Amino acid sequence: MSTPKIKTTVEEMVQPYLDQHGFELVDVEYVKEGSNWFLRVFVDKEGGIDIDDCGLISEYLSQKLDENDPIPTAYFLEVSSPGAERPLKKKEDIAKSVGKNVFVTVYEAVDGMKEFEGKLVSFENDELIVQSGKKQHVIPYPKVASARLAIIF
Repeated sequence: MSTPKIKTTVEEMVQPYLDQHGFELVDVEYVKEGSNWFLRVFVDKEGGIDIDDCGLISEYLSQKLDENDPIPTAYFLEVSSPGAERPLKKKEDIAKSVGKNVFVTVYEAVDGMKEFEGKLVSFENDELIVQSGKKQHVIPYPKVASARLAIIF
């Protein structure tokens, strides 16, 4: 099974449990590091997620994975918080982050730059407006390669 198909299958397995218990699925990764494969599930909820939450989700998902066996090779399952600098994978994630500090990279230069860090002022009409210092950058959403929350010191 291909990596994208594994990710989709895992998302479909875990989503009903997350919905039922008020969690948000942030991302699923299936990656090889050295000789080991890792299935990582990043989950969040309002007010943050704790180790007990991760344990319950891990137990549920582990049981579902054992029942359906979608991954033919050995792997390590990790369920965790996306962290303080969580990725913003969907438009909804970006919309919820208005007013927060973000780090955005683009496929094609905007204002002569490919990286932006600052406050997300707005996200409307498929455009992010990021305030960096005294300058505002208007970034078309289709040009966004990646976005995440940022801790700025």
